Amino acid sequence: MRGFPKTVEFMFLNTPIGEELSLNGLEVDGDIPADIRGAFFRAVPDPAFPPLFDDDTALSGDGMISRLWFKEDGSVDFDIRYVQTARYKAETAAGKALFGRYRNPYTDDPSVKGVDRTVSNTTPIWHGGKLLMAKEDGRAYRVDPITLETIGSYDFGGKLKSETMTAHARIDPETGEMFFFGYEADGLASTKVAYCIADKAGSLVSEQWFDAPYCGLMHDFVITKNYAVFPVFPTTCDLERLKKGGVHWVHEQGLESWIGVMPRYGDAKDMHWIKGPKGVSAFHFMNCFEDENGRIHLDQHLTETNAFEFIRRASGINMAQSEIKGGLVRWSFDPDGNEITETPLGPPGDLCRIRDADQGRPYTIGWYLSMDPQMKGPPLLGGPVGVTFNALIAINPQTTEMEMLALPPAHAISEPAHIVSSMEDHPGWLLFIIDRQAGEHDFEHEAWIVNAGAISKGPVAKIKIPHRLRPQVHGWWAPQEQLDKAAAL
Repeated sequence: MRGFPKTVEFMFLNTPIGEELSLNGLEVDGDIPADIRGAFFRAVPDPAFPPLFDDDTALSGDGMISRLWFKEDGSVDFDIRYVQTARYKAETAAGKALFGRYRNPYTDDPSVKGVDRTVSNTTPIWHGGKLLMAKEDGRAYRVDPITLETIGSYDFGGKLKSETMTAHARIDPETGEMFFFGYEADGLASTKVAYCIADKAGSLVSEQWFDAPYCGLMHDFVITKNYAVFPVFPTTCDLERLKKGGVHWVHEQGLESWIGVMPRYGDAKDMHWIKGPKGVSAFHFMNCFEDENGRIHLDQHLTETNAFEFIRRASGINMAQSEIKGGLVRWSFDPDGNEITETPLGPPGDLCRIRDADQGRPYTIGWYLSMDPQMKGPPLLGGPVGVTFNALIAINPQTTEMEMLALPPAHAISEPAHIVSSMEDHPGWLLFIIDRQAGEHDFEHEAWIVNAGAISKGPVAKIKIPHRLRPQVHGWWAPQEQLDKAAAL
């Protein structure tokens, strides 16, 4: 069998592992807070077979559902399993890769024509007692949260008509409803977007379709108390390019971005589009809310061009990762207006987190990953963009006051989960994975727990994971009482 390509997509932290395992009773250094009882689910891309094309991306890796389970007795277990997608099953049966370029079925082996291509590797979504593994190029797969066995592709009991589902659902803290969407909803390079609402029990109660200004990358979206907001950035798809065997995404630096705004319980036919700046890109939004005057404020990790090197390369944009300018910025606009005001909030970074209770509301604290400006030594190579973060920032977006947890050289940090504290006026806890390079090809991994209101003090507990890990994309926290209810159904 041909080996994996010698590129950053398959080397360093991104070295494929392809192993399912369970580890019980992990070693703990420190005291795990009593509030932390439940499961930290993580989506981990890990290709089972070398790709058909050497320029493949880490984003094509087969999805694995990883779980750190913090049990009632204070012990911690680790499990990881492949999501048994149709794609994974087809390639496992053949003993080799059959699917071609990232999101281009025209480059697949003829034997898998028509087979669901999604790898379900981006975000675990916990809602209504169900665990879904989502990637935006297809529908989610449902996974048993206790056994981690794959139940199958999920279409909300036959109600979901969209062929795709975002990896970034938003859950309203008051109603418990889940808001989500799917772009390229009726096929490759389509401008159709499906906007969906599931009630707190997980039943799909609304699905509306609208057209985006062009087929652009719509990785994330946001809600406020009264609106659904759909940003569109100029990383575009073209069907003819795909048919010729080309790439799915090309970033068009001279094309405008857009913001679509509609009442979140309203009619998608009334979507109002606001033109934004040219060439910019954002993958993740920290939060969005309305002020007392009804003006909308969207906080996002904005960059001057696309952050993914494989997309810039295909677009002819010759810019190193370290050269890209950006930051945490706020876009402010009236829901029926035509102008966007931009306000800088914080330094560059991504992979943000807020308290669940702050979703769509004014907020005073958020967390995201960044780079330590005082870092002495190069960053670890790996992760979806090829370079990892080595610092965690806590920011008050109203005052822009910040606190930083900076890691030592040869360390990397993954997106945190926020866990509510039962103690009054306590800011809660952050839980995340730390990677450390111990040798040229050796890495060690721990889960850290920090006080969310005092991150610079470092971890109150470290959980050692004595096995090689591959970087996650996103994660989700599920409290134990919710897992117990799901297991009893």
